[in-house]
Amino acid sequence: MSVHDVDGLNVGYAQGLLEQYLENPEAVPEEWRAVFESGDAGLVEALPGLARLLETLRAENGEPPVTEAPAPVAPEVAPPAPPLPTPAAPDQTLLGAVAAAASLIKAYRTHGTLAARLDPLGSEPVGDPALEPELLVPKLTPDLQAQIPASVLRVGVEGETLADVLPKLREIYTGTIAYEVEHISDHQERVWLRQAIESGHYRRPFSPDERRRMLERLTEVEGFEHYLRRAFLGQKQFSIEGLDVLVPMLDEAVELGAEAGAHELVIGMAHRGRLNVLAHIIGRPYEELLREFEGERTIEAVAATAEGASGDVKYHLGAVGRRTTRAGQATVMLAANPSHLEAVDPVVEGITRAEQTDRSSRAGAHDPAVALPILIHGDASFPAQGVVAETLNLQSLVGYTTGGTLHVIANNQVGFTTDPADGRSTRHSSDLAKGFDVPIIHVNADDPEAAISAIRLALAFRRRFGSDVVVDLVGYRRHGHNETDEASFTQPLMAERIAAHPSVRELYAQQLAETGVVPPEEADRLAKEQQARMKAAHETLKTSLAAPQPASGEGTPVAAEAVVDTVVPAERLRELSAELVRVPEGFTVNPKLARMLERRTEALDTGGIDWGQAESLAIASLLVEGIPVRLTGQDTERGTFSHRHLVLHDAHTGAQHAPIRNLSAAAASFEVYNSPLSEYAALGFEYGYSVTAPEALVLWEAQFGDFINGAQIVVDQFLVSGIAKWRQTSRLTLLLPHGYEGNGPEHSSARLERFLQLAAQENIRIVNATTSAQYFHLLRRQALDPNARPLVVMTPKGLLRLKEASSTLADLAEGGFAPLLDDPAADRERVTRLVLTSGKLYYDIAGHELREQASTVAVARLEQLYPFPVNAAARLVASYPSLEEVVWAQEEPQNMGAWRAIRHRLEEAVAGRPLRYVGRPWRASPSEGYPTAHARAQDRIVREVLESPPRNADAGAGAGAGGEPQL
Repeated sequence: MSVHDVDGLNVGYAQGLLEQYLENPEAVPEEWRAVFESGDAGLVEALPGLARLLETLRAENGEPPVTEAPAPVAPEVAPPAPPLPTPAAPDQTLLGAVAAAASLIKAYRTHGTLAARLDPLGSEPVGDPALEPELLVPKLTPDLQAQIPASVLRVGVEGETLADVLPKLREIYTGTIAYEVEHISDHQERVWLRQAIESGHYRRPFSPDERRRMLERLTEVEGFEHYLRRAFLGQKQFSIEGLDVLVPMLDEAVELGAEAGAHELVIGMAHRGRLNVLAHIIGRPYEELLREFEGERTIEAVAATAEGASGDVKYHLGAVGRRTTRAGQATVMLAANPSHLEAVDPVVEGITRAEQTDRSSRAGAHDPAVALPILIHGDASFPAQGVVAETLNLQSLVGYTTGGTLHVIANNQVGFTTDPADGRSTRHSSDLAKGFDVPIIHVNADDPEAAISAIRLALAFRRRFGSDVVVDLVGYRRHGHNETDEASFTQPLMAERIAAHPSVRELYAQQLAETGVVPPEEADRLAKEQQARMKAAHETLKTSLAAPQPASGEGTPVAAEAVVDTVVPAERLRELSAELVRVPEGFTVNPKLARMLERRTEALDTGGIDWGQAESLAIASLLVEGIPVRLTGQDTERGTFSHRHLVLHDAHTGAQHAPIRNLSAAAASFEVYNSPLSEYAALGFEYGYSVTAPEALVLWEAQFGDFINGAQIVVDQFLVSGIAKWRQTSRLTLLLPHGYEGNGPEHSSARLERFLQLAAQENIRIVNATTSAQYFHLLRRQALDPNARPLVVMTPKGLLRLKEASSTLADLAEGGFAPLLDDPAADRERVTRLVLTSGKLYYDIAGHELREQASTVAVARLEQLYPFPVNAAARLVASYPSLEEVVWAQEEPQNMGAWRAIRHRLEEAVAGRPLRYVGRPWRASPSEGYPTAHARAQDRIVREVLESPPRNADAGAGAGAGGEPQL
């Protein structure tokens, strides 16, 4: 590229590139950047605007403009028209200097963090050559810097020349706070952030009163940790020391959040510093926290509390407190969480979204200002745990956004015993956030005032743009992973530096003493007073423990059997059905879907209400009764198997319409969203939503049932154990497509056996329903049952449209959900074999060619697998007077499915009669990989169920039976 490539046809294009170059040199192609930095005089002639810019530079530097003498006039000849003035030749050095200055400014904005003093332990920043004026071409000497007007550099700091503004920019971008915002793709956000950062608007100096209050807070934080360590030597407390300023940062976040309209602030964090946050942010009395420590000495210390015996360690427990802010009262919640790092992240987002949503009307308005989510991450877990990326991905999705999350990385500069070089491939622990256009603020944890300014900027950005922000709080860990850990075994040099390093309270007290704000003796008095408060609280607790107290008697809530009326009058169902197929005038439904909607109307009279129709009627009936419903999942709006179609798309315009959201009598909100292709964060989000909205029916659907594997941590740590650990109840309902249809190992099983293994103390409900009416009544029971429990449904695939699995209007308008379905055609006197099965296999048996001949065989369906219907099963067996044996039949291998979990219940029900297993033998993989092999296996199972067993067969065994694996 040369000046000769700039002709009259592309001058305008070149001028546009010049504007981009002055804004951001790296934004233009490399060849154009070379032209602009060459100082080629021919280019100036082609670009008069550049010539005027150079003239402006000279004028501002006091240089006279360069002009050409007019051409001489020839005698006795008419004077020609005066030629256009020739632009002055540019000062090539000055032109290059402007370009270098623009690059320098850009380098500070983009790479200033590499030279920032972020490490409290004093490690030297790596720096970057692009930040050195003397290394640029041309060298930006002090004299040359003084010739470049600041006005052409578009910076937000005050000053006349580059020489004036460069020291200020250096302090802004490479001090104890640094910023990464240039990766953001939105121009408006970048410009706002540059102005906010460089103007210093959010980093105003503290007043003496503010500094005094900061010292008081830091003294409380440090004193709390010191007392616990002395009083309970050897117990884990996961001290916050090294990141003490996190507590004042959260104080500021609570104030600013409330000022912006938040009534609820939801915090998620792991164990580090959690006790300090419970005490000083949530406001739990010292006595309560000290009781948890005493509880490790004697169970009586906690067994007599109002909440009953603790179900989890003290640094996992959640809490809720009320805070008085300048804007009024605000609720602050610390979400309960397991040891799985970052697992609480999506749960907090779901809790927040539920708080932000008005479910009391059809509109279901969502107001992000109502609640603020705050996530405190670890520096090792933020880049390493995949759920962090999944959670960040939710930030802008319409069904999941919370209007921006404040992320704070509690950066110890080490993960347990693993150095950063072994734990991540990026320079900063926060780099993952760049991929999601999230601004990042790094701050030294030993500079409390800079840390507060980081929170102010972060929440101002959130309020302005409704987006996430990351604050990377760089500190250290004073006592190893926990108080019993020896950090010097693996990080000896760091441990040595930490041992010699004063605490942030000591450093800040020294700073205030030097400036005369707080005398040293007053700082010492504050420390002694904090210790006295802790000791007094401990003495009060010891006195209370000495007195006998009756136990509260509270334990895990019991889900007592409740009779729930789930019927809906037929006339109401007809009215709802009419609205569910109604579309606005001019809306063109896909012709194939139009026929399906017509069949749904006809099915009310002729029968054949399929799964999708029964589901939509169940949800609609709940909405008109004032029960909110939220349904999300993978391809949920349509349904993986094209059976639902809650959201219709105009065949010509693509416009969307959801009839179920427009029910005239709806008295509650309905939310339906396709989720991202994620299980971990998506299910965690819905769990958080469900525990916060106990009145709502919240459902999550997997594309295929085995996809639940990706959310196993949520299932194990929250769904099935949350009630025992934290007394959290939920109606969260999992819809997991399950059934063996020859599609291979991956999409056959929803891993029913895992849920049955986790079922105890009536913590969950597990159902494998076989008719659309059963599903209808099941959903209504789940929403209306006063005893909230999670529900796991093995939903069908092939049965979704199977005529035999469909129902009539009367089936929906009468009856209810039946945990056990008897054989409707059995001749009870003649039956000698009772086959119990569950799910799709029932229809394989009922429709087999041998079924009519097997008149002495009855086939019953176990619809609810947990809690097991003990009494109903016993009554069923007893109702067959000639019964000789009971068979449990399943599609799944013997080491999977329900057999191993319910066998003892079946043995109780058969009351001494022979019980045998029929199904696939023990297998490592759920099913066959070829359709033909699958068909043979299914046929063998069904034939064995229906045919008479060999006369010499063991009454308690049979092919594939017995309790030992088949090798």
